[in-house]
Amino acid sequence: MNAPTRSQAPAEAILLREDQGPVAVLTLNRAAARNSLSEALIAALNETLASIRSDRGIRAVVIAANGSAFCAGHDLKELTARRADADGGRAYFQHIMTNCSTMMQAIVTLPQPVIACVQGVATAAGCQLVATCDLAVASSEARFATPGVDIGLFCSTPMVALTRNIGRKKAMHMLMTGEPVTAEEARHIGLINTVVPLGREREEAFALASRIAAKSAHVLKIGKEAFYRQAEMSLADAYRYAAAVMTENMMARDAQEGICAFIDKRTPSWEDR
Repeated sequence: MNAPTRSQAPAEAILLREDQGPVAVLTLNRAAARNSLSEALIAALNETLASIRSDRGIRAVVIAANGSAFCAGHDLKELTARRADADGGRAYFQHIMTNCSTMMQAIVTLPQPVIACVQGVATAAGCQLVATCDLAVASSEARFATPGVDIGLFCSTPMVALTRNIGRKKAMHMLMTGEPVTAEEARHIGLINTVVPLGREREEAFALASRIAAKSAHVLKIGKEAFYRQAEMSLADAYRYAAAVMTENMMARDAQEGICAFIDKRTPSWEDR
């Protein structure tokens, strides 16, 4: 007589999404692996961000994590397993780094503002993820580091986001020593915006997202794109570009409504155009 078969419980999603009104909360859900960025998690983030991009009901995004760590960077066990490949893993490593870079850039180019909600350690590509988000709220217990140098792997891709957030000397110190910085120091150097007591970071991140979501989505899209584009320009080019953006923004319906509402001392009614 055959043994009875047991139904297998479905695998728990590695990325959770919960829409709370106009705010989408994405939660990294690989707590046992310290929310390391596996190939599957990177793909899930890319797919979810793509769906949010065209979702007019979502006006802000929070990226949080379950467990004690926010994100420990790339999944080193997954990467090491591919050293048995015929090319020593080169093609796979290139695939992972390219896909992860694509995901980071998707956050930057997303029309909606993205807020990192950091409850614990954020290291290597996890620190990169925090630096990539437009804003960041962290608990007082959070720590940030780019410790690849300690294992013979310089954090070159995290370096891209890190050096666009903080000063060069501090960035080089983090990259060359691998030493962590506290939440308060991270706030001081501009890596994060706000430090709150442990357990309050989600509440604060959601409150910030909600305040931003109350603004014109059209205007925020214009502003976010302009912010990142002008940062890569010379001073003269940045002013020329920003003046053109301001001119186009003034022609938007929401600019007309917002200015009239300010003059009339009333709350504006956004149409997001």
